[in-house]
Amino acid sequence: MRWDVHRFAEIDSTNTWLTARAGGGAPEGTVAVADLQTAGRGRLGRSWEAPPGANLLCSVLLRPDRVSHLVVACVSLAALDACRATAGIEAGLKWPNDVMVQDEKLAGVLAEVADGAVVVGIGINVGWAPPGAARLGAGVSRDDVLRHLLEGIERWYEAGWDEIARGYRSACVTLNRAVRVEMADETFTGVAADVTADGHLLVDVGVCTREVAAADVVHLRPA
Repeated sequence: MRWDVHRFAEIDSTNTWLTARAGGGAPEGTVAVADLQTAGRGRLGRSWEAPPGANLLCSVLLRPDRVSHLVVACVSLAALDACRATAGIEAGLKWPNDVMVQDEKLAGVLAEVADGAVVVGIGINVGWAPPGAARLGAGVSRDDVLRHLLEGIERWYEAGWDEIARGYRSACVTLNRAVRVEMADETFTGVAADVTADGHLLVDVGVCTREVAAADVVHLRPA
C-alpha cells in the first residue's frame, strides 16, 4: 500500500476532509493527520477533543473488497500494535471500536462509508487524556505512533479478513463479560459470547443468543 499523508495544523475533521476526497476518487492509502480538530467526532455524533499537538488525530482512506466491521477491526488491531511498539502498552479492544487499557479508553475509531470507500478515523491519546482515560505518555512521538499504525494497517490488511477476524476475537476484552447492549430502539443485558466472522457481537441472553451488528456496549461489573 502506498501512503499519501496530508498534514494540517488545524482542521474541522480529518474524517470530513477525507470523505469529501473519497467522493472525488482519492486513492486508497490517502491519510489526513491534524494537530487540532475543531469538529472532531466519535460514534453517535459524540465530540472528540484534544489540546493542539497532544494526540494522534488521523483518518485513513481504504477501498476494501468488502465493507464490514472487519475494516474497523483492521485499524483497531494496528492501533494495538502501535501502542505496544511505541510505549510498551498492552491494550485490548472493546466491541465495537474502542482501544482499552484495563477499563480506561486509550483510543476510539470511527468508520464512514463514502462511494464504496471506507474512511476510518482514529484518535489515540498520546500526550493527553481526559479524566478516566489512558494515554501513551508525554515522551512518545506522535509520528512514531502514526508510522507503526500505518505499518500495522498494511500488515493486517494484507493478512486477509479471516486473519483479521481471528485477531479481533483474540484481542476483544468484551468477550465473556456481562454487558448492557444499548440499541436505538431497545436495551438488553447478557453475556458477550463471541464475535462472528463479520465482526458482529453474539450476546447470550439466557433463552437465546442475539447477534448485534450496531450498538453501544457497556461492560457491567460483577454483582
